[in-house]
Parts: sequence; structure tokens; C-alpha cells
Amino acid sequence: MRIFLALLLTAVSGVVATGAEAADLYGGDVPCAEQPSNGNVRLCGGETTTWDGATQIDVNVVLPPAPSSGDDGPYPLIGVFHGWGGSKIGLEDKRVQDWAERGYAVFSISDRGWGDSCGGMDPDRLLEPTACAAGYNHLLDTRYEVRDAQYLISVLADEGVAIPDKIGATGVSYGGGMSLALAALRNRTMLPDGSLVAWKSPAGTPMELAAAVPQWPWSDLAYSLMPNGSTLDYRADNPYRGPGGDAPIGVEKSSYVTGLYGIGLASSNYAPPGADPGADLTGWYTLINAGEPYDSNPLANSIVAEITTHHSSYYIDHSQPPAPLLIQSGWNDDLFPVDEAVRFYNRTRAQYPGDPISLFLMDDGHARSQNKAADEALFLQRLNAWFDHYLKGAGSAPSSSAEALTTTCPAASASAGPYKAGDWLSLSPGEIRFGDAAGQTVLPGAGDPSIGTTFDPIAGKDPCATASGADQAGTANYRLSVPAPGFTLLGSPTVIADLATTGTNSALAARLLDVLPDGKERLVARGLLRPGPGGDDVVFQLHPQGYRFAGDDTVKLELLPADPPYSRPSNLQAPITVTDLELRLPVLEQPGALGGLVQTPAAPGRAAASPVAGPSTRNGVAELAGRLRSSRRAARVPLRCAGGPCSGQLLLRSGKRVLARNTYSMRDGAKEGIPASLTKRGRKLIASKRRAGKRSLKIRVRLTDAGRPAPISLKRPLRLR
Repeated sequence: MRIFLALLLTAVSGVVATGAEAADLYGGDVPCAEQPSNGNVRLCGGETTTWDGATQIDVNVVLPPAPSSGDDGPYPLIGVFHGWGGSKIGLEDKRVQDWAERGYAVFSISDRGWGDSCGGMDPDRLLEPTACAAGYNHLLDTRYEVRDAQYLISVLADEGVAIPDKIGATGVSYGGGMSLALAALRNRTMLPDGSLVAWKSPAGTPMELAAAVPQWPWSDLAYSLMPNGSTLDYRADNPYRGPGGDAPIGVEKSSYVTGLYGIGLASSNYAPPGADPGADLTGWYTLINAGEPYDSNPLANSIVAEITTHHSSYYIDHSQPPAPLLIQSGWNDDLFPVDEAVRFYNRTRAQYPGDPISLFLMDDGHARSQNKAADEALFLQRLNAWFDHYLKGAGSAPSSSAEALTTTCPAASASAGPYKAGDWLSLSPGEIRFGDAAGQTVLPGAGDPSIGTTFDPIAGKDPCATASGADQAGTANYRLSVPAPGFTLLGSPTVIADLATTGTNSALAARLLDVLPDGKERLVARGLLRPGPGGDDVVFQLHPQGYRFAGDDTVKLELLPADPPYSRPSNLQAPITVTDLELRLPVLEQPGALGGLVQTPAAPGRAAASPVAGPSTRNGVAELAGRLRSSRRAARVPLRCAGGPCSGQLLLRSGKRVLARNTYSMRDGAKEGIPASLTKRGRKLIASKRRAGKRSLKIRVRLTDAGRPAPISLKRPLRLR
């Protein structure tokens, strides 16, 4: 059917229009014109009214060149959405012309409060304020901005431009958030009261998103801006408040939140403070920026509830699967890190294991990303293949997989990879574990501000930047020398530790650093935790990374009270004592590599988490297989493995003292004496027992074994030699 508005408006069938120009769109509001300098694609641009009957939205639609004969539409449609601070996308984006020349209609809008959709400098807003009464920035609210996109796409279906069930969505950053929300809704739309109804066009045509490719998206905006450490990449479900619903409000990413608010203040259109509790951006910013305490403040809790309920795709009802998703995120994106993609991916894979969803991870995104042209070109191939299959039926179905390119320095060096696996966790078949049972204390105010500035995404911007690798007073530090030829981190560094503090308002910032042979350090990964009152066996993760540590480098984990200017220091920071710490690094190398340093990944946490995302392999069970003995320096714990490969952690205690600990990795059927170096306190205790003539010591052995649902604790005598 030729794109011909009059045909639909008058319901007269059989009328055919001629000529190269497409009819004007949106009831004549948006004129179209052929673009000879762009391959004769047709650009339709202008403002039209959205679903509320009042708000004007600025639209671009780019159509394929007019056919010399035959039907002119309907076409599969790609919606491409802009980032924060941007506006509608047109032919300045080379992909748009390419898509149109390949037979797609391409749709874009300026979201409410941006550009000429009642943005900061929109003439309608300045000259006719009532025209923008509802056109302010709602922070990508599912009920407003997302519904605007759905409504305006559905009008194109009624006008014969778009195939109603062959709709795709993509975009970066704010546009990634839009496209992920559209995928989560799929064939539904959210009304202002928060209820979901079927997505239909004004003429009643059922609408459905066929595929989405969000780039640099968030899935949980509250966690993106104020992470609390509750997200764990091996868990299938990761709500902001944690599995028990009691996780605290997190730590503000100060430099980003302040920068984003300032951009919007200058170029967007915010509602007056207090005018709309669902879009009170100025009120929210003022409260959050004032700092702790948050959890005792009902307004702070209401902000988190609003952001998660109406501005985060993860919380859209998921009783049906999302549209086929290819999610792309960047390792060095300090605003919307890789775990924003992994969170949505994990739950979808666990709930709908046969449905198409893939990850593509590389060094691109917001600052501090490098955005290498070769990497982006490879991803564009993946994006086009995804849309071609799901919107046109062309080519074979892309595999549901996780694919990764790594961060490399200097910027001119090519990324390593791509590495590909069937799921997120399988990208890293091996694990390196190290730590220290001894206590270290993180003191309020500790840390060198100049190092924080070097590693800040706004002030620093460069993932290859270096600073002094010397340990900073009042921080906790843990180091591992890297043997040749090195290893590749590919996933989320996991910290397990006992934390002791007072109050519930302290923060803990973590940096994973590569200390180079010249003594300089490079930031590899970072994370923020609100530890609450602390406790034993606290588990949290740094944001994922793909990065190669070279032989002769040193892995360094640094714990600080804050990471300014990136994170906001707490108003109520207390000292945090860290003991019994273990760091787990997921790596590309196979178990047994580097002389056995690389092990089989241990069970999640010190106590197995449930449920675990993705497919699991059969693990064996390790058990004690003889007498425990100790020399002056180390204990030896005999273990027998049966039922499959065994891996885990053993811990020896006498009362509250940690005597020794180690990890183990054993093949099925093996019996081994696992050495466990004594801690300083362990050596002192055993030496005193020897001097007293004791030949044994009653201890407890805790086995945290991958093959068991929970740790076991056994009383055993430790023979002293």
C-alpha cells in the first residue's frame, strides 16, 4: 500500500497516489521531502500532538527512496532514540540513511523536555507556556516518554508507514533506557495510573516490538546513580533493595549526578520543585545531594520507590518475556556499567531460558570509555544482523550468547577478542582467589583526592590514566603478584569479607588496580557499597571488566571510605574494620593455568546463593578424609573428592581466632592434603600450646564446598607436630 494519508483519514479504499513524495505524516502535521544528497531517502520532520492531546513532540521519520513501481510501505521500522542532553536523530547519523536505503522506515523523537519537544530553548515553551504545561522532563517515565514513543509509532502503522509487529528500537544512554523499556513492555503500554494495557494504535491495531538493541542502558536507574552493593552477577534476581527487601539506600555517584543535573538544567525543562512528585528532578537532586541519613527519611525512600517503579525497565511487569534483546554495554562506563545489562539478562535467561537475549560487551559508553572505531564497527554488524532477522526475517537467527572485547592500553592498541560464550558466567571458566585474614581499618577521610580526580569519569575521563601506586594511609590494601604470562579478567571481581563498623550510614569504595612495574597504578574496576552495620561474610562486587594483567604487574584491591569526586563522601562515616577478606577474579584462562593459580570457580559467596543464574555444572562433594596436622607454619587438611570436580574454601578456627584458610580445587576421585598457611594469630596460638606441652588442639573446620547447598562446620582435633 502506498503511504497515503488521505486513504486512511477518509476510509476510502482503492485510491492510489502518484509521485516521488510521500504524503505528509501525522494527519498533515509533519511534511516529507526527498533528500537528493542522501540517496533520495525521504525525510519527514516536524511537531505533532502525542497521546495526551496537548503536548507537542518533535518527530523525524526517514523513509526509503520512493519506489518506481509497486507498494510504498508499510515498512519494518527502527526507532532510534537520543541520549541525555540530545534531541531527535536524523540523517546526521549515517546509520539512519543506511537503514532507510535497506528498506527500513526510521523513527526518532525529541523526548519530552528536550529539543523542540518543550525543551529549554523550544520557542513554544518560551512564547506559549501553556503549550508545554505537561511537556516537562519526566526522566524517561514509562507512563510518559515511553508511551509517547509507542503512540507516535502506532500512528505510523495506521498511516501505512510501519508494519505493526515489525518494530525495532535502539539508542544509546537515555536512548538505551528507552529501548530497553520498550522491549520490556513489548506489546503493552503503561497508563498514568501505572496499569498496563494492550499496546494498540488509535485505530485499534495491535502493536508489538519485534526486537531491541539498547546501547549503554540502565535497567535500574536507582542503582545506576546510587549503588548500594546489592547486585551480584551470579544471582538471577537483583532488585535494588536486595532479595530480602532490606538493603539500604546507596552511595551517590556525585560527579555524574551533578553533571547530568546541570546539563538538564541548562538545556531541558524541569518541572517546578514540588509540582509533580513523579518528576520532581530538582527536589530529588536537592535531597540526595544533602547526603545521609537517607533510610530514615521518608522522602528519600519515596524517591527510590518512584525511580524503580516508573523509570527503570527492570521493574516493569515481567510475567511475559521481553522482545528479543541484544544489549550492549561498556567496561569503563562509570554511569551505566555492564552490570546494568547483566541484571536484566540474568533474570530473563532464568525466567525464559529459550527466549533470545544476548550481550555484547566492549570498551565503549560514557566516560571513561575509549569508544574505539573498530569495536563499534564490529558491533554495528551484530546490530544489523539482529534487526534484519527479527524485523525482516533475513538470515539465520543470531545465537543467544555473551560476546566480549577487552579494554586495552594505550588507546591505539587493538582490543582483544571477541570472546564468545553461551552465557554471561561462561565467559570466565577460571577464577583466581587471594586475600588476607588479618584485619585492616578504613578510616573516615582517608584517600588522596588527586588520585580520585585522576580516576574520575568527569575530571579524568581516561581508562588508561595512571597515578601513584603507593598505599594510602587509612585505607585497606591487598596485593597479588601476577606470574608470566599474565591473565585476563573477564567478569565481576567479588569481595567476601567480615566488616565491623558502627551505625548504618557509612560507605565503602573499592578500586581494583593494576600496579605497573614502574610503580604507577591504573584503575581497572570500581564499586560502591553501603555496608549498613556490617557483619560476617559480606559479599559485594565491583563493576565487571575485561582487562589483561601482564606478567610482572601486581593486582591491588584498595578499600576506601569514599572515591571522590566520583562518589559522595558520607556525612556519617565511621571506621570500618575489614578482616578475613577474599577477592575472587573471574578469568578467561582455564582451571589449572598459571601453575594452578587459576582454579575452578568456587560456590557463590561463602554460603551458596540461590537461585544461581544460568546453567550449572554438576559439582562433586569434598569431605574430610583423615587427621588434621599442623607444623609451625601451616596446617594440612586431608580432603577426598567424589561425584564430580570439587572446589571450595576451608577455614580453621579456634574460638573466634582464624587459624588458617585456603581454597581447593580437586578432580573427581582425588584425595589430597590441602595446605593452609597459619595466620599470625594462628602461629602464636599453636606456639603457646606447644610450649605448654599440648599435642593437639580442638578446632572447627568450615568447608564451603561448591557441591553443597550450604557450608558445613565440623569439630576436629588438630595434631601439633
